[in-house]
Amino acid sequence: MQDVERWVSMEEICTHLGASRDTVKKMIKKQGLPAYKIDRKWKFKISEVDSWVRNNNRVTSQSEKVSN
Repeated sequence: MQDVERWVSMEEICTHLGASRDTVKKMIKKQGLPAYKIDRKWKFKISEVDSWVRNNNRVTSQSEKVSN
């Protein structure tokens, strides 16, 4: 039998990301953070959020910065 990943709440995802509720809501609306609204409550899959963070928020290293 496969393990099914559980849904996590807004509070849990805020703790996981170290971000405020307002910041997470902005990330959903403006940046496409994967989230699902179920009965007026935001729900998340940790694996989807982690994948999104890895693919969409890459930090630019010092060597990749363009010098002026």
